[in-house]
Amino acid sequence: MTRIHVRTLAAVLSVALAASLAAPRTAPAQGGPIKIGLLAPLTGAAAALGKDMLNGTELYLDGIGSQVSGRKIELIVEDTEGNTATALTKARKLVEQDQVHVLTGGLLASTGYALHPLAEAQRIPTTYPVMSSDDLTQRKPAKWVVRTGWNSSQSMHVFGDWVAKTLKYRKIVTIGLDYAFGWESVGGFQRTFEESGGQIIQKIWTPLNTNDFAPFVTQIKREADAVFAVFFGRAALQFVKQYETAGLKGRVPLLGNGTTTDESVLPQMGDEALGIMTALHYSAALDNPANQKFARAFEAKAGKIPSYYAETCYTNARWIVEAVKAIGGRVEDREALLTALRRVELKDFPRGPVGIDRWGNPVQNIYIRRVEKVGGKLQNSVIATFPAVSQFWRYDPDEYLKQPLYTRDHPPCPHC
Repeated sequence: MTRIHVRTLAAVLSVALAASLAAPRTAPAQGGPIKIGLLAPLTGAAAALGKDMLNGTELYLDGIGSQVSGRKIELIVEDTEGNTATALTKARKLVEQDQVHVLTGGLLASTGYALHPLAEAQRIPTTYPVMSSDDLTQRKPAKWVVRTGWNSSQSMHVFGDWVAKTLKYRKIVTIGLDYAFGWESVGGFQRTFEESGGQIIQKIWTPLNTNDFAPFVTQIKREADAVFAVFFGRAALQFVKQYETAGLKGRVPLLGNGTTTDESVLPQMGDEALGIMTALHYSAALDNPANQKFARAFEAKAGKIPSYYAETCYTNARWIVEAVKAIGGRVEDREALLTALRRVELKDFPRGPVGIDRWGNPVQNIYIRRVEKVGGKLQNSVIATFPAVSQFWRYDPDEYLKQPLYTRDHPPCPHC
């Protein structure tokens, strides 16, 4: 989810591409196994998310007997340790030594930017189920990459508009992690919230390694109608708890981006999470047959309810399989496989119907969720659905792309 400037990876990429282009490329013999290379953080701080990614992928492939179009599917998994340089090294290994037909996975958006040149140089069909930084499918798209997950501001455009028009809030304080995912989530929310009549009256940024949010919570302007938060993982757990401890929960409603109460953290939260409203393209509580089947199967496999990380990688695995079916298993024809990946459009994914726009980003439902307790357990109950949402919301794509990327300072904060 994090993004770093490409130039900071210049030295790594120059070595990577030189090695990639110099390496001999022997095409795998058609008729052997179809090889899918998965990058996931299986050790390190993000290991729990990586395991959800792997379990989601395996669940779908196991369900079809790891076969498609008369060919066996071989999943080759590499641990990125949550590190971009490691991910790039493992990606080269998957492409050059293992000769995978499809490269997929990755957690950090910096990894996405690093993989873009490698995918282009190697002409390897690549999918991004998790990496969400906006420009991966906006101002810096790669021909050989299809994103099957989301981008950071996509659901936030919806949420900002909905909060202003439905909840009628007029003054909101934002607080979020001080890096690209936080900036882009806040930027998308701020843009539509303010265009719909609201005002962002304060922006608070917290370092990635923050262990104590109390000093930041005390800064929140009490005249706010609500607070909008952008956190994930351990930070989400700590912030939501400390927000309650500070006595704000009953006085200033808490809103958030989808990862703030994602099912990767929700089961570890208590009543402090009740009532938090968020937006995302998935909820484990979605009431449709595909999701009910998926959620039951995932819980049986992993012993926990599925997070968005699990669903997006389950859906990603099916996405790849559907593309392979469309070309009759001829994965050695990379152009044909890439074209097929861009043409997948199905209505029965667990998250709902999904298609791909011409920049390689999903067009899909966005759900407004509220944390409720059902059967003694917390869940993200869906209270509103926005169908077929583009990464450009209701804006003209060409005009949208002329605007700067959402950053720490854009949009500016005239009401702060």
